[in-house]
Amino acid sequence: MLNKKEIETAYKRVQPHLKSLPLMTSDYINTQLNADVFFQFEGAQITGSFKVRGALNTLLTLKEQGKIPKHVVTFSSGNHAQAVAYAYKKLAIPATVYIPKTAAEFKIKMTRFLGAKVVVTDDRKEAECFSQQLAEQGATFIHPYDNDDVILGQGTSCYEALSNGLQPDTIFAPIGGGGLISGTLLVAQRLSPSSLIIGGEPQQANDAYQSYIKGNIVGFNNSPNTIADGARTLQISERTFHQIKQLDDILLASEKEIKDWTRLLFSHLKVTVEPTSAVAMVACQKWLTRQDQKKRKSVLVILSGGNIDDTTFQALWDKEHIE
Repeated sequence: MLNKKEIETAYKRVQPHLKSLPLMTSDYINTQLNADVFFQFEGAQITGSFKVRGALNTLLTLKEQGKIPKHVVTFSSGNHAQAVAYAYKKLAIPATVYIPKTAAEFKIKMTRFLGAKVVVTDDRKEAECFSQQLAEQGATFIHPYDNDDVILGQGTSCYEALSNGLQPDTIFAPIGGGGLISGTLLVAQRLSPSSLIIGGEPQQANDAYQSYIKGNIVGFNNSPNTIADGARTLQISERTFHQIKQLDDILLASEKEIKDWTRLLFSHLKVTVEPTSAVAMVACQKWLTRQDQKKRKSVLVILSGGNIDDTTFQALWDKEHIE
């Protein structure tokens, strides 16, 4: 069981190594939604996503325990791969990352640039299998989300957003494997217990939603076909499911809604967000439309990253997609 108090320790551990991210807002979006919407934009973080928080917290915890690994291994669709490559390069620890060929080419290239050995696999299941095999040979396996230190590190995104006293009515975050939403829940329970915690997930990658509704973990055999590549996980873990069961809701986003909000956030926040980030904003909009419009709400939306390749970016602005 994760201890809520450990989030503060994790934040103090990783913060000296990270950028401080001021909350963002948009008058246009606030007016359109009749709410005060605050954004924690992790695309401005080192490696361009929240994932570096979990990787660094895991590395620094191992260092504190005198257990610095000789070799690390993981699998990833891209953001966790870059995070592990960056974090372990800091201590000159070799890292091997298995990435499915469906991952964004930009993320694969950046993982190599950051110093990791990258092995591209046919699919995500194969990437998971190969990483486990290397771990059995002695490498230290750093799971993208099924790891307490990773979850605590990822939760520091929400901790930073709330640390200056923000007490939003509701907090939104996207769900892939469930690490970010799990850490977010723990932080909110400690710093803003009155806040509702709602996850966003693509309709075409709705394993967490199905698990939440049915009360048991539901997964996929193959990576879901969604533009939100950070949500193409095959299934959540028992560890993250424990937190996900405590959420107030999970709201689903269609591919069109994801694309629309990716463009809108780019236009009105003046930052590049990846489609997985926009999933949380879709959930936010859907929740707000159900509320009493006479009572203005304050909400926090965690935008998980800004790593997007040229092909995806161009597709978002294709005339056919916009229409």
